[in-house]
Amino acid sequence: MKVYKKKLPPIGMRIFKSFFGVFLGFVIYFLRGRQGAPFYTALSVLWCIRAYTQDTLSMAKQRTIGTFLGGAFGLLMIMFELYSGFQYGEFVRYTLISLLIIPLIYVTVLLDRKNASYFACVVYLSIAVLHIKDVNPYIFVLNRVIDTLVGIGIALLLETYHLPKRRDVETLFVSGIDNTLIASAETLSPYSKVELNRMLDKGANFTVASMRTPASIVEAMKDIRLKLPVIAMNGAVLFDTKENRYLRKQEIPSEDATKIISFIEKKGYNVFKNVVIEDMWAIYYQELKNEVEQDIFTRLRKSPYRNYINAELPAAQKVVYFMLVDTTERIEQLYIQLQEAGYTEAYRIIKYKSSQYPGFSYIKIYDKQATKENMLRYLTEQIGIKKVVTFGSVEGKSDFVVSGENPNEVVRNLKKQFEQSVFSKKKTN
Repeated sequence: MKVYKKKLPPIGMRIFKSFFGVFLGFVIYFLRGRQGAPFYTALSVLWCIRAYTQDTLSMAKQRTIGTFLGGAFGLLMIMFELYSGFQYGEFVRYTLISLLIIPLIYVTVLLDRKNASYFACVVYLSIAVLHIKDVNPYIFVLNRVIDTLVGIGIALLLETYHLPKRRDVETLFVSGIDNTLIASAETLSPYSKVELNRMLDKGANFTVASMRTPASIVEAMKDIRLKLPVIAMNGAVLFDTKENRYLRKQEIPSEDATKIISFIEKKGYNVFKNVVIEDMWAIYYQELKNEVEQDIFTRLRKSPYRNYINAELPAAQKVVYFMLVDTTERIEQLYIQLQEAGYTEAYRIIKYKSSQYPGFSYIKIYDKQATKENMLRYLTEQIGIKKVVTFGSVEGKSDFVVSGENPNEVVRNLKKQFEQSVFSKKKTN
């Protein structure tokens, strides 16, 4: 079994931006003649900087609204203490401060800005609790607002300003998943998720092509904002992950499917028949023959994208692909029998060992035309893109071959291809 070495994750751009933003806040503090409190500027920077620009903008908006509301209520508390003429002890004072939290939060509800309530309370309490006894509390309120706005401005500047980039929006980038986009884990690395989503937000034409089923692709890519359909089941289907629709299917005709089922079941094997019925993926099966089949069934039947049906395949039903899993010895024996009967010539049959179940292997049977290349050709025609760049783990099959050991290798190479500084020399192919 292949053992993957644990590697330290790289220091991401968000960490560098956080450092530079905090440092820049201190610089501005000195340029202002040491007015205000840079602590609040640093807090605003750290709170507002997020992985994605839209999240930073959202945080900045919430922080700004919260700052003004909290500053206003803090000012009200100051004015009450200075001019009301009431004399009371410290406990009563803290009781009044606590009570004012109610109208403050309620105002955020009335303004439909409930997400800003936390920031408003933080600003209000920092004024009412910590600085109400200052010599000139009004100056503190003003500086408190300015400090926060400076931090927000720094965060927005760092997130939105970039050197001019030349982006390739005329190329379709296609990646495999296993041992390519995903190394040892069942999901993408944090770096790959963030950078891939950033490129997608900026117009990158990107999709994946995999042996996986649409359900498995959706689960693996759940945090990625894919806009284009994915090529699944080794090229047998083109699936729209946003609409949960099968845009194209390359199926085995029903007559052929019946013959294949009869041949295999007479040899004593169970076969999973994967079919698509009006955008519903159904898997017909009969008696489970071994513990691996039982484990696969138990794990995957809970998925909302899979529908297991213990019954014979309906008459006249086309099949996207057949799947068998058994001991490697029995699978090898069946493959030879399929070969001798001419099935390996008439259909696309793939045999491979299971990495998850030692001693077991798979056979998958597709229509002869069900290939990733054919489905990719169809996709490029539909979206009107002629140039394609592929990433994979098999030598000679892709434009960029990756080792599969570095979980960030594909995204880093993709980033180099997708965007370059306008000051760098344009690549020619």
